Amino acid sequence: MAQQGLAAAPREARRGRFGSLPNILTYGRILAIPALVACFFDTGDWGRLLAMWIFIAAGVSDFFDGYLARAWQQQSTVGRMLDPIADKLIVAAALLMLAADQTIAGWSLWAGVIILCREILVSGLREFLGTLAVSVPVTRLAKWKTVVQMVAIGFLLAGSAGDKIWPYTTLFGLTLLWIAAIFTLYTGYDYLRAAVRHVITED
Repeated sequence: MAQQGLAAAPREARRGRFGSLPNILTYGRILAIPALVACFFDTGDWGRLLAMWIFIAAGVSDFFDGYLARAWQQQSTVGRMLDPIADKLIVAAALLMLAADQTIAGWSLWAGVIILCREILVSGLREFLGTLAVSVPVTRLAKWKTVVQMVAIGFLLAGSAGDKIWPYTTLFGLTLLWIAAIFTLYTGYDYLRAAVRHVITED
């Protein structure tokens, strides 16, 4: 009986971490993507504005899931796995929708391409560095990049509906998107440099 109790405890702990509030917030960001897409392509200004608020809510939840996980000591393997996946999925979905809608068009497409390529590159480099037990800490500039990127996408999701409230909504969003793209190139270089250094060392 004692052995059964000891075996049950880890299972209960795993279920608790899996269903913790920080993880629930992460699941919510993933589940918000279909709602974001549906609202964005809904005809009318209210659809665009609602898509913006869904994206903002997802961004706020991204802050709180990490903060609560650390504050409540509820960090888990599933959370560490899904958190970056959820972030990249919702950003990629938003950028693809904005490109399809031609809110991002012409030269501004390059800013979106830079951001998407960096996200894919960093994911691959993190996986590679993880196999070497090498950790690349998130810099302050990388955090600012994320903030600027999220704000830019929020303004662009509002798009033409936002322009009716403030005429510079789309222009402001595009400007911030380029700033985020520049930050993206710089911060992505940190991961690339760390990976190249370890590849050379291994060889």
